[in-house]
Amino acid sequence: MRTVGRTALALASLLSAGLALTACTASDRPSTLTNTAPATVPAPEEAAPTEAEPTGAELAEPSGPPCEEAQYQVSGAAGEEPTITVPTGCTPKDGLVVRDLTEGTGPEIRPGSTATINYVLATFRDRQTRESSWGSQPFEVANVGQAQVIEGWNQGLVGLKEGGRRLLVVPPDLGYPQGNRDIQPGETLIFVVDAVAVQEG
Repeated sequence: MRTVGRTALALASLLSAGLALTACTASDRPSTLTNTAPATVPAPEEAAPTEAEPTGAELAEPSGPPCEEAQYQVSGAAGEEPTITVPTGCTPKDGLVVRDLTEGTGPEIRPGSTATINYVLATFRDRQTRESSWGSQPFEVANVGQAQVIEGWNQGLVGLKEGGRRLLVVPPDLGYPQGNRDIQPGETLIFVVDAVAVQEG
């Protein structure tokens, strides 16, 4: 009699534990909870990198003193496709570098403006030209300051006048910190941007 009572008690305990486990879903478990912030909307040209792409470890890290703005050489007249020469023997400075190469004479890009931009992009570590709008069509940036582009553009386009050309050296945290297509994580981006047209927001 005592054995039966103990067995019944043990079964009741197991049944209760089983019900408690059933009530727990995967999302209730601490190991599945995250504090990750929601992903931001990607820039129009952004895409997830593929496994076949090279990793940042395959390129040597830059070394030397911080690069001076004048060491970024840009050839080509305003209104023509520029060529970027990436400096060697130095490392990118911290923060966004903004330098006007040609002063525009038209309206100025302000927060909320819509700007039509021609651009060339080079990457610092491999000194390669990655993208250019000159062979296709200019790129429209609506609502500058909150546009769906990298933050380096949202900050760096402000103040550029229509008809002007500007150099932007964009640190990884304002570009593609996780990489983008063939751009490796942690890469410094070098843009030369021309303001083709500016409309007030």
